[in-house]
Amino acid sequence: MSIKKQFRDGLIAQNPVLVQLLGMCSVLAITTSLFNGVGMGISVLIILTCSNIVISMLRKIIPSKIRIAAFVVVIAGFVTMVDLLIQAFLPDLSESLGVFIPLIVVNCIILGRAEAFSYKNGVLASAVDGVAQGIGYTVVLVVMCILREFFGNGTFGAGILGRAGEGIRIIPSEYTALLIVLPFGGFITLGCLIAAMQWALKRQKTKNSDKEVSK
Repeated sequence: MSIKKQFRDGLIAQNPVLVQLLGMCSVLAITTSLFNGVGMGISVLIILTCSNIVISMLRKIIPSKIRIAAFVVVIAGFVTMVDLLIQAFLPDLSESLGVFIPLIVVNCIILGRAEAFSYKNGVLASAVDGVAQGIGYTVVLVVMCILREFFGNGTFGAGILGRAGEGIRIIPSEYTALLIVLPFGGFITLGCLIAAMQWALKRQKTKNSDKEVSK
């Protein structure tokens, strides 16, 4: 499998959130500031890549009947390490993300890639898959964060930029739509992104079909 195709699948054709509809709980819950999105995205990317590599290395000795339990053990080990590192070096991020870092253990994206890909492929391909899928997940998180923070709070870069990490004020607070940062706003924003992705994929498929017919 080509590396280029793997990255295209992770970002577009098989994006874990917008196409496969996996890991949506964390996407809806924590995408209220850019700080949260970047932190969660990088955490999942690291855990997914490391888990894919280890599971791929052990795939020939993990019995099929207990493979899911083995996957969870491997993933839990990396989640614990990342969680402790975040608590030690980024306590504000740890407090902001709360229980969603430990819950990465049962994140559908990581378990799904372990079952569908790394358990059946070599180490290099599994590592690339982890990076590609992790980047695809992170991009969606960041886009969600930017949109919800911008329209809901009127700021950009909360937790990273501005005085005391409050973000750069772009829209006066009296003109913001606070509903966007509430759960309802998360569902609406995610729904719009999924619809946009499906439209783009359908349009591309139609173009490819027209090219084949013209040949």
